[in-house]
Amino acid sequence: MNMNVMNAPASPPVQDPLDKLFDTMFRPMNAQGVYARTGAYESVVEGLAALISSRREDETEIFRFPPVMSRADLERHGYLKSFPNLIGCVACLEGSEAEIRAAADRHGQGGDWTTSLEPADLVLTPASCYPVYPIAAERGPVPERGYRFDVACDCFRREPSAHLDRLQSFRMREYVRVGTPEQVAAFRESWIVRAKEIADELGLPYTVEQASDPFFGRLGQIMAFSQLEQSLKFELLIPLRGAAAGTACMSFNYHREHFGTTWGLHLADGEPAHTGCVAFGMDRLAVALFATHGATIAGWPPSVRAALRL
Repeated sequence: MNMNVMNAPASPPVQDPLDKLFDTMFRPMNAQGVYARTGAYESVVEGLAALISSRREDETEIFRFPPVMSRADLERHGYLKSFPNLIGCVACLEGSEAEIRAAADRHGQGGDWTTSLEPADLVLTPASCYPVYPIAAERGPVPERGYRFDVACDCFRREPSAHLDRLQSFRMREYVRVGTPEQVAAFRESWIVRAKEIADELGLPYTVEQASDPFFGRLGQIMAFSQLEQSLKFELLIPLRGAAAGTACMSFNYHREHFGTTWGLHLADGEPAHTGCVAFGMDRLAVALFATHGATIAGWPPSVRAALRL
């Protein structure tokens, strides 16, 4: 789930009001946007996960993915064209025992052991839906009813920031629809309604606005404009800093035939399948709940605690 590029909200203030909640939610781990999570914070995330699961539609398949995926699959997705600045790659020490030992020993001698790293065949997963499309494509033609998937994983995007609503390592939950253009359009519209109901149940203020992904570079600006022009992306924005611009905590995306063409994911008539997803930023939603209702969960509105089973 990405923030709007066109008409992007202003940067958070230098003295961020969310900082006062840090000790309630996190502990530092010597890296921006990578934190240990407190028990109180995790109880909220678990409650959110259960609430989202309770809205799962019939005939929805469940997958939970690891935080890494095939580098070849990410390349095939076109991520290097769209978001090369956000990629996180896995690198390892390769070679003989002597070569690996020599590289490791350089650290003790004040040298740089990382110069011996070699890229592995893995990358850090940037979006929880990415691994599901090749799984669906391996089955052959998409059935008439299409597919519904419930997917989740820990994701990574290289966006170091001191602000607590922009993590490098974060959790994403998605419902994914594969089928005809009509099926995917209906799915997205119905989930915009359902997502508003969830936000209302959680006592969160919000707006739903048209948005675009943060495509990279000059060509990315053209891609973002096209995405806006076709109304392919909407976001549910929650104000975390008073009157300041909101933070995108859910998104509603129509990919058209992009993944169908990329993975040979076809309908029975041979046409590329269309896909769409609704994405829940689990950590942003948890931060939003603390920012809206306060640091002490016991003081939250009873209806909110009941919705989260807290």
